Amino acid sequence: MSQAIITWISGPVLRAKASGTFNMNEAVRVGDNKLPGEVIRIEEQEIVAQVYEGTSGLRPGMVVEGSGLPLAVRLGPGLLGNIFDGLLRPLSDTASKYVEPGIYETRPQALPFKPIIGAGERVQGGTVFGAVRAVGPKAQRCLVPPGLQGELIDIAPAGDYAEDQPLCRLRAGDGATHEFAMSHLWPVRRPRPVAARLSVDQPMLTGQRILDGLFPVARGGKAALPGGFGTGKTVLLETLAKWCDADIIVYVGCGERGNEIAGVLHEFPQLEDPRTGRPLMERTVIIANTSNMPVVAREASIYTGVTVAEYFRDQGLHVALMADSTSRWAEALREISGRLGELPAEGGYPAYLSSRLAEFYERAARVRTANGDEGSLTLIGAISPPGGDFSEPVTTHTRRYVRCFWALDRTRAHARFFPAIHPLQSYSEDVDQLGRWWETKGHPRWAAQRRRFLTLLEEQARLERMARIVGKEALPPRQQLVLLCAQLINEGFLRQSAYSAIDRYASPERQIAMMRLLSRFVALAENAVAEGASVDRLSQLGVLRQLQRMGEDVPEDRLDVFEDIWRRLEASFATPQEAAVDAG
Repeated sequence: MSQAIITWISGPVLRAKASGTFNMNEAVRVGDNKLPGEVIRIEEQEIVAQVYEGTSGLRPGMVVEGSGLPLAVRLGPGLLGNIFDGLLRPLSDTASKYVEPGIYETRPQALPFKPIIGAGERVQGGTVFGAVRAVGPKAQRCLVPPGLQGELIDIAPAGDYAEDQPLCRLRAGDGATHEFAMSHLWPVRRPRPVAARLSVDQPMLTGQRILDGLFPVARGGKAALPGGFGTGKTVLLETLAKWCDADIIVYVGCGERGNEIAGVLHEFPQLEDPRTGRPLMERTVIIANTSNMPVVAREASIYTGVTVAEYFRDQGLHVALMADSTSRWAEALREISGRLGELPAEGGYPAYLSSRLAEFYERAARVRTANGDEGSLTLIGAISPPGGDFSEPVTTHTRRYVRCFWALDRTRAHARFFPAIHPLQSYSEDVDQLGRWWETKGHPRWAAQRRRFLTLLEEQARLERMARIVGKEALPPRQQLVLLCAQLINEGFLRQSAYSAIDRYASPERQIAMMRLLSRFVALAENAVAEGASVDRLSQLGVLRQLQRMGEDVPEDRLDVFEDIWRRLEASFATPQEAAVDAG
């Protein structure tokens, strides 16, 4: 084991004179308490390491021990339903209130194991060799660690075993024998291998109309959620975690305020999974690093979270990772870079900020696993730009690597309009591929209706500036109608309360019915105005109120009510003259 002697310390960064061989990103243990750390620079006989604990008490002359292995975390079936820090150390089952210095990983727990294959079979990395029921009614798969390949010599019978207890022996092609357990270690900065990366062809449904209907994210895609303070990032991420159609949720609280993380830790265990009626935590892993935790642990938490997500993806599951927020992670990079004396780039961030963001987001994918199954990892990164400035470096560089940009708007949030996503600042590059999926759901005009909605919203923004100068009544009837229809789209489709028992989730079928009704109203209203109907009288139609309230009034189990609204809408516009009054 290589050793080094500390010669200099500045916060979480230290320099040490090496007496052996060290590698980049090698895990080290520092001082008497064996504090975890990682080598981040090598200069001749000197190493530079970052320490993932507070460095109070460390001094020159103390020993740094190398492990010979990269920084890694233990992946296994005991992860689900638990809360960890940025190095995957347990926060939910510690004996004291604090993570003790020197703790590296979870304590092994006994879990019921059932073998799926037998001795003599050929296996490789990613092969499923057993099943474990750790949390909830659904069993998890046990995977052969990546990199192993050969003939299975023997496998343990069904029973209760510790996560790190060897269960299988394998004879490799060179004759060497390897043992492995239901859990294994994997370096956090190295993407896990897959058989193939697949093209996207279906959305990750969120139940939020503005996202699914206007700016959908593909299953296996990547999205950014930028927004200033108070725009609802955390609430929206919690809503996505609860209602999106992912099998597994990995929530990374990276550098947020302690009260926000405390709220997440308090609320998540109490949430009910709407699909099963069981606790949502049964399919959730939370990684928490508050702003007062060691800064370098914040930097590592992003990689830890995506590594955990890839592990569940390799079981053939669809995983969604929510990182809140990547701005705090970038600030950790900036602080470490400053202590290393590196030349700062834009905004004081290191020059490699862009490449680090790319490394993170490129780990999102829809894949064929080594076992032949299909899995996916969808990444959603929240951004907290100072002052809500989307031109700052983290937001600017992130836009280069994501395909969905959900911009939260402070003005909409202050007006109590949620989700406060600005429809003209947001975009999705997955629309063309996902249009075919909506066609299979019986909505061939989804793309055209989506474009029509966005066009009306864009015209509304232009006309409102004009109306503030000349007055709304001075505008031509067609332009007044644009304002009326755009307001209807905002109120009837884009506004959606996360706290409403009826409207907090909208299924694809419900969204299709609502889009069709709104599109039909726009078409009928345009024809009526062309034939001389008054826009002021159109705004008094009784059916207009129904269209504005249908999200709150029509539950998922009463989709037939949309047919009644359609009939009333058609009756209201039966003739140009009848368009002036409510048919009902």
